[in-house]
Amino acid sequence: MPAVPDSDRPADRDDDRPIDRSADGDSCTSSGRDVIRSDVIVIGAGIAGLTAAALLAQEGLRVLLLEAHSQSGGCAGSFRRGPYRFDVGATQVAGLEPGGIHWRLWRHFGLPLPPASSLDPGCSVQLAGEAEPIQLWRDPQRWREERLRQFPGSGRFWALCAALHHSNWAFAARDPVLPPRTPWDLVRLLAALRPATLASGLFTTATVADLQWLTGCGGDGRLRRFLDLQLKLYSQEPADRTAALYGATVLAMAQEPLGLWHLQGSMQVLSDDLERALAAAGGVLRLRHRVMGLERAAGGGWRVTGEGPVRRPFALQAAEVVCTLPPQGLPSLLGEQLSAGYGRRLAGFDDPSGALVLYGAVPRQALPAGAGLHAQLEWGEPGPLFVSLSAEGDGRAPAGQATVIASVFTAARPWFGLQEPEYQLRKAAALAGIQAGLQRLLGLEPRHWLHAELATPRGWAGWTGRPFGFVGGLGQHPSRFGPFGLASRTPLPGLWLCGDAIYPGEGTAGVSLSALMACRQLLAGRGRELVLRETPDAGPDCG
Repeated sequence: MPAVPDSDRPADRDDDRPIDRSADGDSCTSSGRDVIRSDVIVIGAGIAGLTAAALLAQEGLRVLLLEAHSQSGGCAGSFRRGPYRFDVGATQVAGLEPGGIHWRLWRHFGLPLPPASSLDPGCSVQLAGEAEPIQLWRDPQRWREERLRQFPGSGRFWALCAALHHSNWAFAARDPVLPPRTPWDLVRLLAALRPATLASGLFTTATVADLQWLTGCGGDGRLRRFLDLQLKLYSQEPADRTAALYGATVLAMAQEPLGLWHLQGSMQVLSDDLERALAAAGGVLRLRHRVMGLERAAGGGWRVTGEGPVRRPFALQAAEVVCTLPPQGLPSLLGEQLSAGYGRRLAGFDDPSGALVLYGAVPRQALPAGAGLHAQLEWGEPGPLFVSLSAEGDGRAPAGQATVIASVFTAARPWFGLQEPEYQLRKAAALAGIQAGLQRLLGLEPRHWLHAELATPRGWAGWTGRPFGFVGGLGQHPSRFGPFGLASRTPLPGLWLCGDAIYPGEGTAGVSLSALMACRQLLAGRGRELVLRETPDAGPDCG
């Protein structure tokens, strides 16, 4: 096996696109040049930031998008190692189906849908000590038969989850504003309500584990283990801490008429498309610009300061700011401008998870025949694995080879402050543990690895600029979901939030919906309404 490269540093771009796609003179240093004013500055060029910036630019606003890294995409980006292309974090996408959020946005921007294939099964879940996986089939009837065979007596549980999902999904499709903070927000929320929504609202404070007990299968430990694996992947919480309304939809995401999709090329194609939409609308993206401070400007609006390439300071001014960074970073950006009450709210949130991710490559013939592209394994140390494989010809590996990405959630803070020898020992132990799990799941032996490297929360902090390399949102506990969540409208006028900490939560579809919600609110404050256009379909490339 080759030496493991150190992925605790950002990977460079692998193409020749310019780093700074902006006109000369659109920023200033501390030397006294004029501060440039935009209508909106968006902080963070992940999927949420790109979506928000493109939507606002299409509405005619002067939009500047700032990204600390050398490329866009954030946790849904990709990087190269030699002949291999790896998705950084997200490896599957939802919302490409007709009516889904990405389908709606791409039609609005006049873009063809990115080439993608539906995942069937969406995932194969391997419980510890078992040989047969639980297959999340795309066909609803086939999945119904699978889950009743795997979990006898659980029919009432799944029926209740299905009812909550249908109600919740129809509600979300009407673009509600949650949680409401103004009369305008409340009107939009009320317009999205229906009798079924009010009925499902009875479960607002319930967890998925509560649904188990209510339907008489609370004692099914095997079902609970399965639910914990699936829910932790999407909500950052196990069944007894995941909001029932969120969890019911998560458990239905792999089935038609929804579904999960595998993109041709890499996850980066989503960001590339959104960059094109932003540029076509006249918006500007500046890479390698790290925001370090936000302050209310004397004449109104916001002053945004930070460091650009070669640590060159910049100062920019905008009427409004949309921030996609984790809310844990707001205290350092805002300082004393943060009210005591809002500061206490932010301080009261639990840390999001960190991640350990193995990026590897093996000969395709080393993989089991019929292996799906995504799997979960209930595993000991360093924890349960989520595994993604490349498909032959999808642009991620040479012919006859496959990339293997295996991720594990971990507490992020303990990886910081370690002395280097201790850090390297801990990193090596985590890599060995993940590879042992992959040997159990896929039969991969040490001789099979053509490439292997491990990223820890330190690497994620370098790649994303997030505090402690946090991934995912706040955790979809009932106390932080829906009406009890963090609002996109902050107490500070002109400062908006979107991303995986804002309703409806993480994932590319979730953060896109949060960006749409924040943009609708921002534009309403300017007396304008944002309506997604139904442009003629350029022809879906989804198989």
